[in-house]
Amino acid sequence: MRSLIDMDTIQIEITNACPNACANCTRFGQHMKPFFMSFEQFKEAVDSMVDYPKMTGMMGGEPLIHPEFPKFCEYMLSKIPRERLGLWSIFPHGYEDYAEIICKTFNYVFINDHTRADIYHHPFLVGIQEIVPDRRAMFAYINNCSFQHSWSASINPNGAFFCEIAAAMSLLFNVKGWPVQEGWWWRTPKDFAEQIERFCPHCGGALPLKRRSSLEAFDDISPLNFELLKKTSPKIHQGQVKVHDLKLTDCPEPLAAYKDLAYRDKIASRYGMYLTITPNGFWEPHMGTKPTPLMTKFKDWYGE
Repeated sequence: MRSLIDMDTIQIEITNACPNACANCTRFGQHMKPFFMSFEQFKEAVDSMVDYPKMTGMMGGEPLIHPEFPKFCEYMLSKIPRERLGLWSIFPHGYEDYAEIICKTFNYVFINDHTRADIYHHPFLVGIQEIVPDRRAMFAYINNCSFQHSWSASINPNGAFFCEIAAAMSLLFNVKGWPVQEGWWWRTPKDFAEQIERFCPHCGGALPLKRRSSLEAFDDISPLNFELLKKTSPKIHQGQVKVHDLKLTDCPEPLAAYKDLAYRDKIASRYGMYLTITPNGFWEPHMGTKPTPLMTKFKDWYGE
């Protein structure tokens, strides 16, 4: 497990609502009533991140559909420098007017519209405790979870969490997190043992499991999680889940086989924007048309 200060991003999740209905959505949005973070909750979250030296992200669901998105951006930028702000979005149709706000606020955008069949989602609702019943072996897997080692801690209306999947599960199971206050992100693994015990046994992130294309209609779920959620989950009521066979796979599908700038640049162009790669390997948004290599080389001739 990583300490939170070792992560390159901590997310503020302002909604779990989204225009898409991806298979195995990491926010479980179709299993519960959508939330929209209040401005007071958002201010509390941003204020807690002012001294965090890495990136603070705004995420959903789809953050652009939050009715107070422009107001949130203005407040976020007033507290944290643009160089430390990121946005995770599908750039949905109908919100193109937000392009200038996005470029002004965020130094980094991660765009992924999930319209490709080679974008896969891991079955996080397949609980490891149902596959690895020995607790010592189970927590050995959990301690080496690749998602905790590469994804983010999160804040949502239930509080702060060491892992973004744990944060999403807190909404499913109605469990509060840590208070959102200054310096909460200094916690180390020994400080989040209680959250690990509460959420990780219900999660499949630490195991090699078959993944599902995001374009499919179904979620994978383990039998125990199915029983826990069958009375409350709209997606279960609609018959859009598959009860998992609890078998491991030798070679999980890559989450995204493409990882190319051209794919994300094409999405950004819908908003009249283009992307450049920053020194730390992220994508920075800019208004306008992407300069050609010749224009970049001789930019003094063409003007800035």
